[in-house]
Amino acid sequence: MHTKPMRLSVNVDHVATLRNARGGSFPCPIEAARICMAAGADGITIHLREDRRHIRDHDVERMATEVTTRLNLEMAATEEMVAICTRLAPPACCIVPEKRAELTTEGGLNVATPDPFLRGAIARIAARGTEVSLFIEPDPAAVEAARALGAQAVELHTGTYAEGPVAERAAQLARIAAAARAAHALGLACHAGHGLSYETVGPVAARPEIEEVSIGHFLISSAVFEGLEGAVRRMIGAIRAAR
Repeated sequence: MHTKPMRLSVNVDHVATLRNARGGSFPCPIEAARICMAAGADGITIHLREDRRHIRDHDVERMATEVTTRLNLEMAATEEMVAICTRLAPPACCIVPEKRAELTTEGGLNVATPDPFLRGAIARIAARGTEVSLFIEPDPAAVEAARALGAQAVELHTGTYAEGPVAERAAQLARIAAAARAAHALGLACHAGHGLSYETVGPVAARPEIEEVSIGHFLISSAVFEGLEGAVRRMIGAIRAAR
């Protein structure tokens, strides 16, 4: 298989978390997006949660007009979110599971027995020209179910691999590889994300079927010590070295 360059989409949610902790307008996630793009990021990811704990509606409105690379809107499959997404029609949308009590997304969507609303939501968003991906566990059966629901892409949950015991990483990477191969065989774009760091991104980036990784919390946290531009450039270097 010919290996294409891998895209890095930087999730800037936690710049908004820091802003909201104090109130006001600083630090601005839109300015963070500009820095990431200038540093070479191929896209920007934002998650508009139902409780608006970090990214807020005015952030999404501005991102839709000011992000000059690929904007990826993460969202739950609700009528409110589908209405926002279809109105703004970003280049990409990733539908994720969402629980009010969770600190961050804890796992993939239930695509084996999905909510009946999901299929229609995918169709409505895709009709506006937005690429729809589903955030799923790295399992070939989940990949097949995502395709059956009408998704054009999948994002494989890498949290179990990246944040789990080191001794289990090889087994988790094998799961990711199997799911990535299944996506490629079915003609789906394959992305990956959650918990990835400088240390763990390499084996994921080495998979030729995976076209994009989405990384947020690690890069925003690293920016405290090395600056956002430096963190993004360093991650791009790690991806390219593995690719």
